[in-house]
Amino acid sequence: ENEDSAQKTEPADQLVDSLESSTSQSGSQIGPLMSAGATEDLKEEAGALEDQEVSELEEKLPDKIQSLKEEAVRTSNYHVPQGAGDIVMIQSDHTGAVDILSAELETADLLGEQRKAQPPPLAPPTVWTTEKMKEFKAKIGKEKNGRMVVKRGEVVTVRVPTHPDGKCICWEFATDDYDIGFGVYFDWTTVTSTAITVQVSESSDEEDEEEEEEIEGLAPVGDVERGSKSYLRNRYGEIMPVYRRNSHREVQAGSHEYPGEGIYLLKFDNSYSLLRNKTLFFHVYYTS
Repeated sequence: ENEDSAQKTEPADQLVDSLESSTSQSGSQIGPLMSAGATEDLKEEAGALEDQEVSELEEKLPDKIQSLKEEAVRTSNYHVPQGAGDIVMIQSDHTGAVDILSAELETADLLGEQRKAQPPPLAPPTVWTTEKMKEFKAKIGKEKNGRMVVKRGEVVTVRVPTHPDGKCICWEFATDDYDIGFGVYFDWTTVTSTAITVQVSESSDEEDEEEEEEIEGLAPVGDVERGSKSYLRNRYGEIMPVYRRNSHREVQAGSHEYPGEGIYLLKFDNSYSLLRNKTLFFHVYYTS
């Protein structure tokens, strides 16, 4: 009986061992199968995410391209001037972008009060001389206010408004013994009176200070020896710069057609003379 039981037990143990071995083998095979399946699922999910991102980018890409095109067009419209001139940089309140605007855009009213308007260029005058000094002095000497003394260091400015009945201004002048500086300018301002007035300054520096009190923004121009006054207001237009004229040898004469409404400034400059006064004979009139 013991032998029979031992024989029966032995096959049972073998059966258990074979089952355990088969179970372990099948478990080892299932493990790799499960890990492989999970990897495939992850790859599919990653691929789906990539496709979704690509599709979203493709949808956004036309908008980005359009915005870049608009930015390029907007940038190409503004250019930095190659020559001399003012440059104004304006920063956007929304985007922070900075645009460079040239002075030519002033006509589009984009600069506002950033830059003051400069006077338009004026045509040159017509000038001539005559040697009839005695006749001219004798004639002008009899007229009221036709003769005056420009003291040493003084500048006399004769202000002649444009007249509604005239189209051209004319002038003639001469001096005794010595020369004098002379120039013509135009003040682009509204004419309220047609009366001719005379302004006397003790020196060119004092005249500059008076003009500086009236309006800001003076521009250096030169001096009487090299031509033109030292300072002029921004609204002044230069017709003929101040130069020393041989008015003691020949009668100096000239004319200029009205460029528009304003006031002519005839400047007799003796600021360079520290010792001599100059006797001036002058005649100013307009023609139609």
